[in-house]
Amino acid sequence: MGEIILNILIIAACILLILVVLVQDSKGGGLTSSFGSSNQILGVRRTTDFLEKATWAFAIAIIVLSLASSWVDSGTAVANNSSSVSKQQADQTNVPSAPQQQQGGGQQGGGQQQPQQ
Repeated sequence: MGEIILNILIIAACILLILVVLVQDSKGGGLTSSFGSSNQILGVRRTTDFLEKATWAFAIAIIVLSLASSWVDSGTAVANNSSSVSKQQADQTNVPSAPQQQQGGGQQGGGQQQPQQ
């Protein structure tokens, strides 16, 4: 259940990171150019600071969530492996040993058969 939640959070962080990067303009335009002529609450400089901090925050969130997902997956894999190992050990203890050779019915010596009594 935890794996599913982490995967959903990773996908959401990826989508948000994509949107934040698409809003930015590498030449200094983008969202900040539309606010350049007016004094908005965020302003020009604050918009770029917010987008830069959001980019870093989502990138770090993706890294942390990926590591957490890996840790959760390895924990369940260890639990699954230990239960399968104990199951294999139980199966091996129930397996009978190799069949023993029957005495008196097979060929012995130089190919001579001995009568059974």
